[in-house]
Amino acid sequence: MSSTELPSVPPTSVLPEPAAVRVAEGERLRSVRVPGATLTVRSRPPAREGLPPAFYVHGLGGSSLNWSPLMALLDDAVDSEAVDLPGFGDSPPPDDGDYSITAHARAVIRCLEASDRGPVHLFGNSLGGAVATRVAAVRPDLVRTLTLVSPALPELRVQRSAVPTGLLAVPGVAPLFTRLTREWTAEQRVRGVLNLCYGDPSRVTPEGVRHAVQEMERRQRLPYFWDAMARSARGLVSSYMLGGQQGLWRQAERVLAPTLLVYGGRDQLVGFRMAQRAARRFRGSRLVTLPDAGHVAMMEYPETVASAFRELLRDATDPAGEGGTVQPDAEGDPGPSADIGGPTATTETTRG
Repeated sequence: MSSTELPSVPPTSVLPEPAAVRVAEGERLRSVRVPGATLTVRSRPPAREGLPPAFYVHGLGGSSLNWSPLMALLDDAVDSEAVDLPGFGDSPPPDDGDYSITAHARAVIRCLEASDRGPVHLFGNSLGGAVATRVAAVRPDLVRTLTLVSPALPELRVQRSAVPTGLLAVPGVAPLFTRLTREWTAEQRVRGVLNLCYGDPSRVTPEGVRHAVQEMERRQRLPYFWDAMARSARGLVSSYMLGGQQGLWRQAERVLAPTLLVYGGRDQLVGFRMAQRAARRFRGSRLVTLPDAGHVAMMEYPETVASAFRELLRDATDPAGEGGTVQPDAEGDPGPSADIGGPTATTETTRG
Protein backbone atom coordinates (compact mmCIF):
# COMPACT_ATOMS: atom_id res chain seq x y z
CA MET A 1 0.00 0.00 0.00
CA SER A 2 1.42 3.41 -0.92
CA SER A 3 1.55 6.25 1.57
CA THR A 4 -1.04 8.14 -0.48
CA GLU A 5 -3.61 5.43 0.30
CA LEU A 6 -3.39 5.99 4.03
CA PRO A 7 -5.90 8.12 5.96
CA SER A 8 -5.13 11.79 5.59
CA VAL A 9 -3.39 13.81 8.29
CA PRO A 10 -4.92 16.98 9.75
CA PRO A 11 -4.55 19.99 7.45
CA THR A 12 -1.60 22.20 8.26
CA SER A 13 -3.93 25.07 9.07
CA VAL A 14 -5.45 23.26 12.07
CA LEU A 15 -2.27 21.86 13.60
CA PRO A 16 -1.15 23.33 16.92
CA GLU A 17 1.76 25.73 16.91
CA PRO A 18 4.86 23.62 17.67
CA ALA A 19 7.25 24.57 20.43
CA ALA A 20 10.38 26.44 19.41
CA VAL A 21 13.16 24.31 17.99
CA ARG A 22 16.75 24.75 19.06
CA VAL A 23 18.90 27.02 16.92
CA ALA A 24 22.64 26.66 17.49
CA GLU A 25 24.78 29.74 17.73
CA GLY A 26 25.38 31.20 14.30
CA GLU A 27 22.42 29.38 12.70
CA ARG A 28 19.20 30.77 11.28
CA LEU A 29 15.82 29.25 10.45
CA ARG A 30 13.54 30.27 7.62
CA SER A 31 10.33 28.92 6.18
CA VAL A 32 10.06 28.06 2.49
CA ARG A 33 6.70 27.43 0.87
CA VAL A 34 6.86 25.06 -2.10
CA PRO A 35 4.00 23.35 -3.95
CA GLY A 36 2.54 20.79 -1.55
CA ALA A 37 4.64 21.57 1.53
CA THR A 38 6.05 24.18 3.86
CA LEU A 39 9.69 23.48 4.69
CA THR A 40 11.89 24.79 7.47
CA VAL A 41 15.45 25.40 6.31
CA ARG A 42 18.35 25.78 8.74
CA SER A 43 21.27 27.83 7.46
CA ARG A 44 24.68 28.82 8.68
CA PRO A 45 26.21 31.96 7.18
CA PRO A 46 29.51 31.13 5.49
CA ALA A 47 32.79 32.49 6.78
CA ARG A 48 33.07 34.56 3.62
CA GLU A 49 30.97 35.40 0.59
CA GLY A 50 31.15 33.50 -2.65
CA LEU A 51 31.43 29.98 -1.24
CA PRO A 52 29.60 27.22 -3.14
CA PRO A 53 26.21 26.15 -1.76
CA ALA A 54 25.65 22.91 0.17
CA PHE A 55 22.34 21.26 1.08
CA TYR A 56 21.79 18.57 3.72
CA VAL A 57 18.98 15.97 4.06
CA HIS A 58 18.45 14.10 7.35
CA GLY A 59 17.31 10.55 8.04
CA LEU A 60 14.19 8.89 9.45
CA GLY A 61 13.22 10.50 12.75
CA GLY A 62 15.94 13.12 12.39
CA SER A 63 15.95 16.78 11.49
CA SER A 64 18.22 19.50 10.18
CA LEU A 65 19.77 19.60 13.66
CA ASN A 66 21.60 16.37 12.76
CA TRP A 67 23.83 18.39 10.44
CA SER A 68 24.73 21.26 12.78
CA PRO A 69 28.13 19.79 13.84
CA LEU A 70 29.22 19.27 10.22
CA MET A 71 27.86 22.60 9.03
CA ALA A 72 29.92 24.40 11.68
CA LEU A 73 33.10 22.65 10.53
CA LEU A 74 32.50 23.47 6.87
CA ASP A 75 31.51 27.12 7.15
CA ASP A 76 34.79 28.15 5.52
CA ALA A 77 34.28 25.75 2.61
CA VAL A 78 30.58 25.88 1.67
CA ASP A 79 27.44 27.96 2.22
CA SER A 80 25.30 25.47 4.15
CA GLU A 81 21.55 24.91 4.32
CA ALA A 82 19.80 21.90 5.89
CA VAL A 83 16.15 21.05 5.37
CA ASP A 84 13.56 19.60 7.71
CA LEU A 85 11.69 17.13 5.52
CA PRO A 86 7.88 17.39 5.62
CA GLY A 87 6.58 16.15 8.97
CA PHE A 88 10.01 16.28 10.66
CA GLY A 89 11.87 18.88 12.67
CA ASP A 90 10.00 22.16 12.35
CA SER A 91 8.28 21.35 9.03
CA PRO A 92 4.56 20.50 9.14
CA PRO A 93 3.22 17.44 7.31
CA PRO A 94 2.92 17.56 3.52
CA ASP A 95 -0.42 18.75 2.22
CA ASP A 96 -1.25 15.39 0.63
CA GLY A 97 0.14 13.11 3.37
CA ASP A 98 2.60 11.54 0.91
CA TYR A 99 5.83 10.49 2.66
CA SER A 100 7.27 8.34 -0.12
CA ILE A 101 10.90 8.67 -1.17
CA THR A 102 9.69 10.22 -4.40
CA ALA A 103 7.64 12.80 -2.49
CA HIS A 104 10.56 13.68 -0.20
CA ALA A 105 12.84 14.00 -3.24
CA ARG A 106 10.26 16.21 -4.94
CA ALA A 107 10.19 18.47 -1.86
CA VAL A 108 14.00 18.76 -1.91
CA ILE A 109 14.01 19.56 -5.63
CA ARG A 110 11.35 22.22 -5.22
CA CYS A 111 13.22 23.73 -2.28
CA LEU A 112 16.42 23.93 -4.34
CA GLU A 113 14.54 25.43 -7.25
CA ALA A 114 12.86 27.99 -5.00
CA SER A 115 16.17 29.11 -3.53
CA ASP A 116 17.90 29.16 -6.94
CA ARG A 117 21.12 27.96 -5.28
CA GLY A 118 21.91 24.97 -7.45
CA PRO A 119 23.94 23.12 -8.32
CA VAL A 120 24.69 22.27 -4.69
CA HIS A 121 26.97 19.94 -2.80
CA LEU A 122 24.23 17.56 -1.68
CA PHE A 123 24.49 15.53 1.56
CA GLY A 124 22.17 12.77 2.76
CA ASN A 125 22.06 10.42 5.75
CA SER A 126 20.04 7.19 6.00
CA LEU A 127 16.58 7.87 4.51
CA GLY A 128 17.99 11.22 3.43
CA GLY A 129 20.68 9.30 1.55
CA ALA A 130 18.00 7.50 -0.46
CA VAL A 131 16.28 10.82 -1.11
CA ALA A 132 19.55 12.49 -2.16
CA THR A 133 20.37 9.57 -4.48
CA ARG A 134 17.05 10.00 -6.27
CA VAL A 135 17.52 13.77 -6.54
CA ALA A 136 21.03 13.36 -7.98
CA ALA A 137 19.80 10.77 -10.48
CA VAL A 138 16.78 12.63 -11.82
CA ARG A 139 18.09 16.21 -11.55
CA PRO A 140 21.84 16.15 -12.20
CA ASP A 141 21.68 19.87 -12.95
CA LEU A 142 21.01 20.54 -9.27
CA VAL A 143 23.87 18.47 -7.80
CA ARG A 144 27.55 19.37 -7.95
CA THR A 145 28.79 16.60 -5.61
CA LEU A 146 27.00 13.95 -3.58
CA THR A 147 27.97 12.86 -0.04
CA LEU A 148 26.06 9.93 1.46
CA VAL A 149 26.43 8.88 5.09
CA SER A 150 25.02 5.38 5.66
CA PRO A 151 22.45 5.74 2.86
CA ALA A 152 19.35 3.59 3.26
CA LEU A 153 19.58 1.72 -0.04
CA PRO A 154 17.85 -1.65 -0.58
CA GLU A 155 19.27 -4.64 1.32
CA LEU A 156 18.16 -8.22 0.80
CA ARG A 157 19.40 -9.36 4.21
CA VAL A 158 18.49 -6.73 6.77
CA GLN A 159 20.39 -6.68 10.06
CA ARG A 160 18.43 -7.99 13.01
CA SER A 161 19.00 -4.72 14.89
CA ALA A 162 17.26 -2.84 12.07
CA VAL A 163 14.08 -4.94 12.14
CA PRO A 164 12.23 -2.91 14.83
CA THR A 165 12.69 0.27 12.80
CA GLY A 166 11.48 -1.47 9.66
CA LEU A 167 8.41 -2.72 11.52
CA LEU A 168 7.22 0.88 11.78
CA ALA A 169 6.21 0.45 8.15
CA VAL A 170 3.64 -2.22 9.12
CA PRO A 171 0.16 -0.71 9.54
CA GLY A 172 -0.85 -0.53 13.20
CA VAL A 173 2.63 -1.02 14.64
CA ALA A 174 3.29 2.66 15.36
CA PRO A 175 0.08 3.13 17.42
CA LEU A 176 0.78 -0.14 19.22
CA PHE A 177 4.33 0.92 20.05
CA THR A 178 3.02 4.27 21.28
CA ARG A 179 0.64 2.52 23.68
CA LEU A 180 3.26 0.06 24.90
CA THR A 181 5.80 2.79 25.59
CA ARG A 182 3.39 5.36 26.99
CA GLU A 183 5.24 5.40 30.31
CA TRP A 184 8.69 5.92 28.78
CA THR A 185 10.28 9.26 29.52
CA ALA A 186 11.77 11.39 26.78
CA GLU A 187 15.22 10.60 28.16
CA GLN A 188 14.57 6.85 27.94
CA ARG A 189 13.56 7.24 24.31
CA VAL A 190 16.64 9.36 23.57
CA ARG A 191 18.96 6.83 25.22
CA GLY A 192 17.44 4.10 23.07
CA VAL A 193 17.98 6.13 19.89
CA LEU A 194 21.58 6.93 20.86
CA ASN A 195 22.32 3.26 21.55
CA LEU A 196 20.89 2.36 18.15
CA CYS A 197 22.50 5.12 16.08
CA TYR A 198 25.93 5.66 17.64
CA GLY A 199 28.86 3.28 17.56
CA ASP A 200 29.83 4.64 20.98
CA PRO A 201 26.96 6.51 22.71
CA SER A 202 29.36 7.75 25.39
CA ARG A 203 30.72 10.20 22.80
CA VAL A 204 27.56 12.27 23.20
CA THR A 205 28.17 15.01 25.77
CA PRO A 206 25.75 15.61 28.68
CA GLU A 207 24.76 18.84 26.95
CA GLY A 208 24.08 16.93 23.74
CA VAL A 209 21.85 14.48 25.62
CA ARG A 210 19.99 17.36 27.28
CA HIS A 211 19.35 19.02 23.92
CA ALA A 212 18.18 15.71 22.44
CA VAL A 213 15.75 15.18 25.34
CA GLN A 214 14.33 18.67 24.88
CA GLU A 215 13.82 18.01 21.17
CA MET A 216 12.17 14.65 21.90
CA GLU A 217 9.79 16.30 24.36
CA ARG A 218 8.90 18.86 21.71
CA ARG A 219 8.27 16.23 19.04
CA GLN A 220 6.12 14.06 21.28
CA ARG A 221 3.70 16.97 21.63
CA LEU A 222 3.18 17.07 17.87
CA PRO A 223 0.04 15.13 16.87
CA TYR A 224 1.63 13.91 13.64
CA PHE A 225 4.97 12.72 15.06
CA TRP A 226 4.37 8.96 14.89
CA ASP A 227 2.32 9.28 11.73
CA ALA A 228 5.25 10.93 9.92
CA MET A 229 7.61 8.26 11.22
CA ALA A 230 5.39 5.36 10.16
CA ARG A 231 4.53 6.76 6.74
CA SER A 232 8.15 7.62 5.95
CA ALA A 233 9.27 4.14 7.03
CA ARG A 234 6.57 2.69 4.78
CA GLY A 235 7.67 4.94 1.95
CA LEU A 236 11.27 3.77 2.34
CA VAL A 237 10.33 0.08 2.39
CA SER A 238 8.07 0.60 -0.62
CA SER A 239 10.96 2.17 -2.54
CA TYR A 240 12.93 -1.05 -2.04
CA MET A 241 10.30 -2.88 -4.06
CA LEU A 242 10.58 -0.64 -7.11
CA GLY A 243 12.34 -2.09 -10.11
CA GLY A 244 13.55 -0.78 -13.43
CA GLN A 245 14.64 2.83 -13.71
CA GLN A 246 12.86 3.69 -10.44
CA GLY A 247 14.96 1.25 -8.41
CA LEU A 248 17.38 3.02 -6.08
CA TRP A 249 20.39 0.93 -7.11
CA ARG A 250 19.63 1.63 -10.78
CA GLN A 251 19.37 5.31 -9.94
CA ALA A 252 22.69 5.14 -8.10
CA GLU A 253 24.25 4.02 -11.37
CA ARG A 254 22.81 7.09 -13.08
CA VAL A 255 24.39 9.60 -10.68
CA LEU A 256 26.92 11.72 -12.54
CA ALA A 257 28.16 13.86 -9.65
CA PRO A 258 31.42 12.95 -7.87
CA THR A 259 30.29 10.91 -4.87
CA LEU A 260 31.62 10.37 -1.35
CA LEU A 261 30.30 7.34 0.56
CA VAL A 262 30.71 7.12 4.34
CA TYR A 263 29.91 3.88 6.21
CA GLY A 264 30.27 2.99 9.88
CA GLY A 265 31.55 -0.39 11.01
CA ARG A 266 29.17 -0.39 14.01
CA ASP A 267 26.10 0.71 12.08
CA GLN A 268 23.06 -1.19 13.39
CA LEU A 269 20.66 0.09 10.73
CA VAL A 270 22.58 -0.05 7.43
CA GLY A 271 24.74 -3.09 6.88
CA PHE A 272 28.46 -2.35 6.71
CA ARG A 273 28.68 -4.98 3.97
CA MET A 274 26.71 -2.60 1.72
CA ALA A 275 29.70 -0.23 1.51
CA GLN A 276 31.47 -2.13 -1.26
CA ARG A 277 28.27 -2.63 -3.24
CA ALA A 278 27.58 1.10 -3.09
CA ALA A 279 31.15 1.89 -4.16
CA ARG A 280 30.66 -0.28 -7.24
CA ARG A 281 27.32 1.29 -8.18
CA PHE A 282 28.19 4.97 -7.84
CA ARG A 283 30.59 5.69 -10.68
CA GLY A 284 33.85 7.39 -9.77
CA SER A 285 32.96 7.27 -6.09
CA ARG A 286 35.27 7.32 -3.10
CA LEU A 287 34.51 5.25 -0.03
CA VAL A 288 35.43 6.13 3.55
CA THR A 289 34.84 3.42 6.15
CA LEU A 290 34.92 4.24 9.86
CA PRO A 291 35.19 1.00 11.88
CA ASP A 292 34.09 2.61 15.17
CA ALA A 293 31.26 4.75 13.83
CA GLY A 294 27.58 3.96 13.90
CA HIS A 295 24.73 5.19 11.71
CA VAL A 296 25.31 8.95 12.03
CA ALA A 297 29.02 9.43 11.38
CA MET A 298 28.49 13.13 10.63
CA MET A 299 27.39 13.55 14.26
CA GLU A 300 29.75 11.04 15.86
CA TYR A 301 32.89 11.88 13.89
CA PRO A 302 32.13 15.20 12.17
CA GLU A 303 35.80 16.17 11.83
CA THR A 304 36.56 13.01 9.87
CA VAL A 305 33.56 13.43 7.58
CA ALA A 306 34.41 17.11 7.06
CA SER A 307 37.98 16.24 6.10
CA ALA A 308 36.82 13.59 3.61
CA PHE A 309 34.39 16.06 2.05
CA ARG A 310 37.12 18.69 1.74
CA GLU A 311 39.12 16.22 -0.34
CA LEU A 312 36.08 15.57 -2.53
CA LEU A 313 35.50 19.32 -2.87
CA ARG A 314 39.13 19.96 -3.73
CA ASP A 315 39.23 17.34 -6.45
CA ALA A 316 35.82 18.30 -7.83
CA THR A 317 36.83 21.95 -8.20
CA ASP A 318 40.46 21.46 -9.25
CA PRO A 319 40.64 20.51 -12.94
CA ALA A 320 44.20 19.28 -12.48
CA GLY A 321 43.13 16.84 -9.77
CA GLU A 322 39.81 15.70 -11.20
CA GLY A 323 39.95 12.22 -12.67
CA GLY A 324 43.35 11.56 -11.14
CA THR A 325 42.79 11.44 -7.42
CA VAL A 326 45.48 9.92 -5.27
CA GLN A 327 44.38 6.83 -3.42
CA PRO A 328 45.48 6.99 0.25
CA ASP A 329 47.16 4.06 1.92
CA ALA A 330 44.75 1.39 3.09
CA GLU A 331 45.19 2.52 6.68
CA GLY A 332 45.22 6.21 5.78
CA ASP A 333 43.21 8.65 7.85
CA PRO A 334 41.54 11.51 5.98
CA GLY A 335 42.59 13.82 8.78
CA PRO A 336 40.38 13.87 11.88
CA SER A 337 40.96 16.61 14.38
CA ALA A 338 43.45 15.63 17.04
CA ASP A 339 41.16 16.75 19.82
CA ILE A 340 38.79 13.82 19.27
CA GLY A 341 41.35 11.17 18.47
CA GLY A 342 39.34 10.31 15.37
CA PRO A 343 38.83 6.75 14.14
CA THR A 344 41.11 5.00 11.72
CA ALA A 345 39.45 5.52 8.36
CA THR A 346 39.98 3.52 5.22
CA THR A 347 39.58 5.47 1.99
CA GLU A 348 39.17 3.92 -1.45
CA THR A 349 38.58 5.53 -4.83
CA THR A 350 36.72 3.77 -7.63
CA ARG A 351 36.53 4.83 -11.23
CA GLY A 352 33.45 4.69 -13.39
